[in-house]
Amino acid sequence: DYVARLNSFLLICTLAVASRAEVAEEEDVLVLKKSNLEEALKAHPNILVEFYAPWCGHCKALGPEFAKAAGTLKAEGSAVRLGKVDATEETELAQEYGVRGYPTIKFFKGGEKESPKEYSAGRQADDIVNWLKKRTGPAVDTLAEVTEAESLIADNEVAVIGFFKDANSADAKAYEKAAETTDDIPFAITSDDAIFSKYEVSKDSVILFKKFDEGRNTFDGELTKENLLAFVKSNQLPLVIEFTEQTAPKIFGGEIKSHILMFLPKTAPDFQDKMDQFKKAAEGFKGQILFIFIDSDVDDNQRILEFFGLKKEECPAIRLITLEDEMTKYRPESETITAEAIIGFCKLFIEGKLKPHLMSQDIPEDWDNTPVKILVGKNFEEIAFHPSKNVFIEFYAPWCGHCKQLTPIWEKLGEKYKDSADIIVAKMDSTANEIESVKVHSFPTLKFFPAGDERIVIDYNGERTLEGFTKFLESGGKEGGAPAGDDDDDLDAEVRSQLRDSFTHFAKAVQLKHSCSLIKKDS
Repeated sequence: DYVARLNSFLLICTLAVASRAEVAEEEDVLVLKKSNLEEALKAHPNILVEFYAPWCGHCKALGPEFAKAAGTLKAEGSAVRLGKVDATEETELAQEYGVRGYPTIKFFKGGEKESPKEYSAGRQADDIVNWLKKRTGPAVDTLAEVTEAESLIADNEVAVIGFFKDANSADAKAYEKAAETTDDIPFAITSDDAIFSKYEVSKDSVILFKKFDEGRNTFDGELTKENLLAFVKSNQLPLVIEFTEQTAPKIFGGEIKSHILMFLPKTAPDFQDKMDQFKKAAEGFKGQILFIFIDSDVDDNQRILEFFGLKKEECPAIRLITLEDEMTKYRPESETITAEAIIGFCKLFIEGKLKPHLMSQDIPEDWDNTPVKILVGKNFEEIAFHPSKNVFIEFYAPWCGHCKQLTPIWEKLGEKYKDSADIIVAKMDSTANEIESVKVHSFPTLKFFPAGDERIVIDYNGERTLEGFTKFLESGGKEGGAPAGDDDDDLDAEVRSQLRDSFTHFAKAVQLKHSCSLIKKDS
């Protein structure tokens, strides 16, 4: 009986060990499934989990950084682990945690499966490690020796140290409050005389150390949480930052919503000279305008060029954009790239003296030869706001799947009203044409411009069928219509997927997250 019980006990132990062994690892990252998530959280209560799709380009770009972060934490002996879930295979698990795009990253803390926290920092290994340390340890590390300060500065692209003789002072407390709200940068505090001496600090100070530009910035002003956060945000990025998969979250997640972009191939013989001029201009606009460099030779950046109406052969080029409620683009009058020219352009922008740059194709010779009229920026006002015409327009993107599905129905509608004296059915490619009076945020967008001098615009929100469109037009825009601006629907998944690689739409459409939609794209 004892032997039987012993064998039974050993079997249970073996099964338990086998169960735990099922949590496999790939490059120090736990491979998680619905069947082993609970077991993994028992063994490792704090896990940052990436829900990914094997075909997702953003997931592939994140992979090496995610693995590097996992290896760093493991090497440090941290109890925090990183895990990944193939959401295309583990669909139930993805649905349970509300995964709507890839990658989605969530932090499970304290072994709890319910309500994991959304990861909100950058996509580089340092960002991930720092964010996790903030979430699982003190917001501010205490430095007691010079070697600790040296290691902190050497191991991080950016680090902040508060030098306070009295760690319990009001200024030190304000510093700690600022640290608690900053996820992607390590904060430390010291009262040690040797560290003060090492960094030539003679009084209470806050210094941001970085591996670029000036190397360090010293806070100046009234020491409050808000002022400190503004100081960190304006100094944590390089004067000129290259737009990449990794830097995108920092670019769009920051407080600075005015961005000036230089499109330039890295292979250009005068590349360094142009960069030096751009960087020199950036010095006077810290905290006001973000200076961004985009390599115009990189394939992944071609959608960005298209968004600004540029072609590779037109680079180098300068453009400026604001990412406020309405995105607005600006183009300098001169294509000269010198510090002086760029400074002048930026000053005019800040003073509100620039007119928006609106893209437009040339008017096609046959624009009105077909039942569905072709509009571009240059003929839009004349046709859409014609006082005696009721104009129904589809604003589309050539790559949009929903627009392609609508095409045969829209053409039938055009055919139906081709001989009408007062109804015009039209379409406009909104990726190549921009209208100051009409803002398009999703595709397809359908708007009705009734006859008259009032310049009324009515959004169509009814069924996308020939019958629905006909009822709408016959009712004068009443059946299926709403005043422009009433439609607050988000971009659908397909549109988000197609827009994600566009520089500004990325920020607008996916709430500052670099992600793929749930729909796999072959393009």
